[in-house]
Amino acid sequence: MNYRIWRLYESGVSQRRLALVLNLNRKTVVRKIRFLAVLERKKQDAFLASHYRANPLSQIQFDDLETSEHTKCKPLSVTLAVDPKTRKILKFQVASMPAKGHLAEISRRKYGYRVDERPKKWNEFMRELVPYVKPDCIWTSDENPHYPRILRRHHPKSIHIQIKGGRGSHTGQGELKKLRFDPLFSLNHTCAMLRANLNRLFRKTWCTTKTKQGLIDHLSLYVSFHNRVLTPLPSAV
Repeated sequence: MNYRIWRLYESGVSQRRLALVLNLNRKTVVRKIRFLAVLERKKQDAFLASHYRANPLSQIQFDDLETSEHTKCKPLSVTLAVDPKTRKILKFQVASMPAKGHLAEISRRKYGYRVDERPKKWNEFMRELVPYVKPDCIWTSDENPHYPRILRRHHPKSIHIQIKGGRGSHTGQGELKKLRFDPLFSLNHTCAMLRANLNRLFRKTWCTTKTKQGLIDHLSLYVSFHNRVLTPLPSAV
């Protein structure tokens, strides 16, 4: 059952549908997902240590993907790092953030002030990647004005290239861009795959994230599935 849950949960199937299809109690499905997430996080750490510690990357792409927790008034940010050559997902961090635009006032009125965890998580994200990239690694991202300062703090000798964002392509659910050549294609393609394979990240869905830890566990399982099944085998890295 563990293997079947792992494969189906990363293929657009929700927890309720897993319980129905596999004839399991919903609580059993949740417990197994939490158990599998712990195992897959350990496997991901071992994968990074075996493939990138001895051969650190000279290029890396990173950016934020936005989703929400229960309602769009409680947005979440997922910071993601990808190896541009193999599209392997290296690290991710999930942070809560305040609502923006016309939802900001509604969010404050209904849920109070929402702490912006992104600066703290960006620092953890950059620090965790130190063993797996070269000191003069080329980092490519969008034009987020906060990235350069945090990157210099943890990778002072790195080269940072910022790319102006383009109009989203309907095919990639907004993640892929309508550009002849997209310098962030590996990252944007990976984000589009997240949108396509995780039910809670579909652009139009009634399946939403109820807790931040639930999103972290789901992403932990997907990272393993993406690196081991959907992209070339580790031996090709």
